[in-house]
Amino acid sequence: MKNTDDRAAIAHKDRLMRNSRFAGSLIPIQNQIFGYIAPMSEENKTAEIAAALASLGHEARLSVYRLLVRAGDSGLNVGQIGEHLDIPPSTLSHHLRALVQSGLVVQERHGREIVNKPDFDAMANAIAYLTEECCEGVEIKIRAA
Repeated sequence: MKNTDDRAAIAHKDRLMRNSRFAGSLIPIQNQIFGYIAPMSEENKTAEIAAALASLGHEARLSVYRLLVRAGDSGLNVGQIGEHLDIPPSTLSHHLRALVQSGLVVQERHGREIVNKPDFDAMANAIAYLTEECCEGVEIKIRAA
């Protein structure tokens, strides 16, 4: 029976990792073993937040993300994004890939069409990370000479 439970837990983890909503996103599913989610290390969390924010550091990607946020949960396909922003398809594909890899955008296949949607949870996690220690004060360290 234990082997069946172990295999089910591993299969569940694999499904989560393949699901584009979770793969590479800011949701800490790293180190998940048999239903237990180990906390993400501060270094890993910082690296993921930095990657998400860096992906927005290009004017075109920021424009794409803001457009997707305006579109909401219904999302937009590549053609619709290109029409709104006048970005060539190959360039747009490059920018969308960066946003998906950072976890800020989720792609869902609907028949032959791929719909791009913002991952609001990922952005909320990034903003929360930036502000979670707001105004707590900083201890000044004095170095010995």
